[in-house]
Amino acid sequence: MSSSIFQFRSCKVAVIGAGPGGLVAARELRRESHNVVVFERQDQVGGTWVYLPCVDTDPLGSDPSRTIVYSSSLYSSLRTNIPREIMGFLDYPFLSTGLADRDSRRFPGHREVLLFLNDFTTEFRLTDLIRFETEVVYTGLGEDGKWRVRSRKGNDEEEIEEIFDAVVVCNGHHTHPRIPQIHGIDAWPGKQMHSHIYRIPEPFRDQTVILIGNAASAHDISRDISQVAKEVHVASRSAKHNLFGKQPGYDNMWLHPMIESVHRDGTVIFQDGSRVLADVIIHCTGYEYHFPFLDTDGLVTVEDNRVGPLYKQIFPPALAPWLSFVGLPWMRNLASDWWQAPLFTVFELQSQWIAGLLSGRIGLPSQEEMMKDVEAFYSSLEASGTPKRYTHKLGDYEFEYIDWVAAACGLPRIEGWMKKMYHATFDNMKVRPETYRDEWDDDDLVLEAQKDLRSDIPLDAISPL
Repeated sequence: MSSSIFQFRSCKVAVIGAGPGGLVAARELRRESHNVVVFERQDQVGGTWVYLPCVDTDPLGSDPSRTIVYSSSLYSSLRTNIPREIMGFLDYPFLSTGLADRDSRRFPGHREVLLFLNDFTTEFRLTDLIRFETEVVYTGLGEDGKWRVRSRKGNDEEEIEEIFDAVVVCNGHHTHPRIPQIHGIDAWPGKQMHSHIYRIPEPFRDQTVILIGNAASAHDISRDISQVAKEVHVASRSAKHNLFGKQPGYDNMWLHPMIESVHRDGTVIFQDGSRVLADVIIHCTGYEYHFPFLDTDGLVTVEDNRVGPLYKQIFPPALAPWLSFVGLPWMRNLASDWWQAPLFTVFELQSQWIAGLLSGRIGLPSQEEMMKDVEAFYSSLEASGTPKRYTHKLGDYEFEYIDWVAAACGLPRIEGWMKKMYHATFDNMKVRPETYRDEWDDDDLVLEAQKDLRSDIPLDAISPL
């Protein structure tokens, strides 16, 4: 799809969001000699990796009139669930700095990831491209084929309109909670909240808490809360039946099938007939894609959490390459329902492809060909019984997708050790679900990564096993 002879274009590009996706998009676009403006509504970079103790006023995040706190969904105790060797960017790895005030663990806490993103911003001099505390309130295509972007600074009511050749949407998808319907919930007297506003366990001391979900947040938060709660019950749609019951290593934690119904007396009944008198339900049930600022005259829609139609999870065929999305795919493995692949690498490769397409260095198929590809993809999902809401869940083919985008950029496949390390970490998580972040058996891959990344990994990051 690349061409050795092309007419170079330098475009004026709006990047919406300065999280990891927006930051690497800005870098790649500038490397391709585009004129870049990044709009960021917070006062710092980092996106979902910015931890703030304050939360939305609505614990379920469903009231449109609520006071929205544009913080992330981080909880205080959060650590990464993939090792740092496969979490960085391809040419800027996430290595330990060795500094006393930094987290050198192989699976560091969220603060270390934010500091890494700040280091990345400084290293590539991205700050001058970013307009902080500036929210995009409207993005739409004009009759001249240019994009109108209206933004607002801080609490100012005045909106400023600017014209761009292209827009790259990198606003993340961890601010609008997805809440399941539960029979009887309107009459249930207990407290409900989404994991989006969970921060620390102390408010749940001596309470009986039910968490819905089997992803990383439910796993981590249930362990966090078990330190102070009377009882913790996790309701899972995907857990195997032989795992139900009291959880090994815990005196106060149980795993159940999904909730069947809830009742006025506070009782929660699970699908296997077991019941619990609960104080709190925490919905660890994911998020909805939300682009309130984007007007495409119906060319891009969000239906049952499918953003589409999108070619290769990035481009609406009718608007490509002038509108693109970075970071929509989520990488949970179908076997575990909560694992994460190297997302920063995905963001980086998607951004390189976008930048090369906008400059004309790389070509796209025709609009008709892209739509046929999208329709074939949707048909394959339907044939496999995959719900529409899982359109952006790459599951077991995440590395196939990563390698495809790399090839589209004219780059080699990602290193073999990275794929092996990902699978080794996943296998270790299954064997050591409570301690996989601190105990592992793939030191040979750590050493191979060290050699490939051409940097030292501290000795204390090597497992004592």
